[in-house]
Amino acid sequence: MDKIFDLFGHPVREGFGTRGRPPYEPTEKDRNKVKLLLALGWTIGRIANALDVSPATLKRYFRAELKQRDAMRDRLDARRLEIAMEQANAGNVAALKELGKMIERSDLMLVDAKLREAQANGGADAKPKLGKKESAREAAKTAGQGSDWGNDILPGIQGVH
Repeated sequence: MDKIFDLFGHPVREGFGTRGRPPYEPTEKDRNKVKLLLALGWTIGRIANALDVSPATLKRYFRAELKQRDAMRDRLDARRLEIAMEQANAGNVAALKELGKMIERSDLMLVDAKLREAQANGGADAKPKLGKKESAREAAKTAGQGSDWGNDILPGIQGVH
């Protein structure tokens, strides 16, 4: 029996439009599509729509792929670098140029990540954040400096009159 395909190239399942629903049978092509769409940051709802299944069916049959959501983008980028390197080693000049661009983008991402980490940590010379009481004590230590009051308002020092 010949398979029937819809407008987008998906095979129409047997019994489509009749009572009951035939069980879903995931293919390796579907698994690869899920991995690619995860790498592109698609939501579960969008991926389910692309496969023409419900989100629950997607979660049931593609649980292993969905657990690796965070790693998919890294795997895609690594594969792209691998292919570009193979093509560049084979003498493809365009692939060599693209590989250079990919390496530059990777370097920029690393620098950006290091800058964000440094900002999150407050920089190398950052002092720990003080609470209200600690801030008031620190401010009191330098109170009156550079004014006519002198040591009169410093805590613990009695002014001479």
